[in-house]
Parts: sequence; C-alpha cells; structure tokens
Amino acid sequence: MAWNEPGGGKKDPWSGRDQQDTPPDLDEVLRNLQERINKLFGRKPDGGGGNATRVAGMIGAAAVAVWGLTGIYIVDEGSRGVVSRFGKYVETTQPGPHWHWPSPVETVTVVNVEQQRFVEVGYRSGGRQQAVGSLGSVPREALMLTQDENIVDVRLAVQYQIKDAKEYLFNVLDPEGTLKQVTESAERSVIGNSTMDFVLTEGRSSIASDIKSEIQEILDQYHAGIRIITVNLVDAQPPEDVQAAFEDAIKAREDEQRLKNEAEAYANEVVPKARGAASRLIQESEGYKEKVIARARGEAGRFERILAEYEKAPEVMRERLYIESMQEVMGRANTLLLDVKGGNNVVYLPLDKIRSGRGGADTAVSETETGSLSVPTQIDGQDGGAKGGGGRASSRGRDGRGQ
Repeated sequence: MAWNEPGGGKKDPWSGRDQQDTPPDLDEVLRNLQERINKLFGRKPDGGGGNATRVAGMIGAAAVAVWGLTGIYIVDEGSRGVVSRFGKYVETTQPGPHWHWPSPVETVTVVNVEQQRFVEVGYRSGGRQQAVGSLGSVPREALMLTQDENIVDVRLAVQYQIKDAKEYLFNVLDPEGTLKQVTESAERSVIGNSTMDFVLTEGRSSIASDIKSEIQEILDQYHAGIRIITVNLVDAQPPEDVQAAFEDAIKAREDEQRLKNEAEAYANEVVPKARGAASRLIQESEGYKEKVIARARGEAGRFERILAEYEKAPEVMRERLYIESMQEVMGRANTLLLDVKGGNNVVYLPLDKIRSGRGGADTAVSETETGSLSVPTQIDGQDGGAKGGGGRASSRGRDGRGQ
C-alpha cells in the first residue's frame, strides 16, 4: 500500500514519521550528516579526533598540490621567462614548459624579445592634429637648436628590440621612457653640431645614422638590454611661424643655383667658340706674320740687288729709277701731250667732262722738260684747231712715257 493511498496513514517514507508529527530536530539532522561523513571516510561511530586530523591533512595536501600546479608555465617561441624569487632575479628560461615556485615565493615575467617596438619623439601618430598631416606635433620634444643658431622641428621614430630580458626588467625602471629621453639627448647633440641647411637637405640619412649610434652607445652604458634597429627621420622643417620666410629663402637659393647652372651652360657653349675663334685668329696672325716677313725679305733682297747695280752705275740707276717712278705715277691716267712752242692757238680742255667721266677724280697736269703740257684726258672736237695752228699733238694711253 502506498503511503499516500487511503488507509496508509500518509506516512513519509523518508522520515519514517507520521506527517502529523513535529518537524525533525536540527541537531538530529546534523548528527545524521556527521555519521554519513564518518562512514564515507571509514570512521567508526565511536572514533576519536584522529580521523579529523587525517581529513584535515588530506585537504591540506590537496591544497598544496593545487598550489604547486599553479607554478607550471609555458614560454612561447620568441619570448623569454624571467624568474624572480621574492623580487630577486633567479634565472631566464627559454621557450617551452617550465615550473617555478608559485606565488608569492617566485614570479615569472614573460618578455617577447623578437617583437619590434616603436618610440616616437617629437610627434604622436594618431594623436590630436596639431600640425599638417596626421602627425600630432609635440613642440617640447621636436624643437631643436642647430649649430648656426636656427630652430628646426625634427620628428623621429625609433624601432627597437629587447636583446636581454634580465637587463630590460631589472636595470632600468622605465625602459621606454628612458629610451625616449636618451633619444632626445642624442638628437639634440647631433642636430646641435649640424647646420640647418644640412639638416633639411642632404644630411637626413647621416643624421639618422649618427643618432642611432649615439643612442645605442648610451643604452649599452646603462645595460638597458635594448637593441636599436632603425632610426627614421620622419620630418625636419622650420617652425611653422617662420615657414613662409624659409620657403622664400629656399626659393631664392634655388633661383641662385638655377642661374649658376644656366651661366655654366652658357659658358660651356661660348668658351669653346671663343677658343676656336682665338685659335683661328692666332693662325691667321701667324700666316700674316709669315707673309709680311716673306714680303719684307723679298723687298730687302730686291733692294740689295738694286744697291749692287747702283754701286756699279749710279747715274744710270738713278735715271732708271726716275723713269720707272714716272711711269708708275703717270700711267694711272690718260694724258694729252701738246707742243705749245710752235703755235698760238687756244687749247680748250673740257674739265667738266673729264671730272664726270672719271667720277670726280683729280686731274693731273705736269710740265715736262721740253715745255710740253700733260693733261689727263683726250680732248673731244679739238683735233682740227690743233692742226690749224701747226701744232703737234699726240694722245698717249696708260702705257705712254713722257718725251
């Protein structure tokens, strides 16, 4: 018969009591629970406190085991595990599984030694737009004084790796902050020994290399455990307040260089021509010199020959020279010889035609030793008059000679 069927008395099969009885006593419930636990661990009902100690030991052993398991750790590839005991360095572990005394006895700091990290000096990428472009300028870090006492805005990006995890964690309190301060110091040192033009133009690569070397040297002195990979000179320009004036100066310098280049090109074009012309003139001068010298030598030789003949017969040579001179002078014009001693006719000389016919040339009139008149032309229409007077007239060309 079920406990809840009619006539069953509605007895609870778990409690063994009639439902109309009073609720079970709390002490009795706790006692029953304790008995069940004792049976579970093999404790007799009438046992003493030894079993309780055994249970406590088992619980403590389990807790110690769990605590010991928390000391297991794994170092990933490319990382190093730095173990410290009560804050003091113990060892550096390589990639793989390891165990250490759990906290608070020992602690492990895993450091990635292959990750490439960056430090920005003079700007913050992705920050507030305080300058042109996507770079937020930090004037306190960016403004540098050059050797020629000019101010330049320089922005650097330093890429580095951790080369020694122990030194990185224990020798420097704030490695990244220290690196930034060292970078600023090295940057100011290198920029301070360079002129502004050198920084803004051809000196970028050499300046970045010098800054990198100086940063690495200082970090090695600190034993910071950092290796500098690259130093990139992101930007170098004058301060924004003087940007316009500096651009004008750059433009003027470019114009100067352009004019110099044009002048050099013009010189390269003109100088060869001038040299060629000079060489030609020199050659012509040499030719003229040789010609004049040869002519002078010829004249000297002729004079020497004439002198030899003159010494043999002076009178004859003088007469000959005189005749040759007269032939040369009088042979240049047409002449008319008239014998005026035998007649008294008037001779008409058409001087106007003579002048117009010779283009305004001067006429030459000479009187010979015989009293003849030499006129540099032929007289048109005067032949009859001359004959009527009984005078003798003869016309001589350029090759004629005086009587």
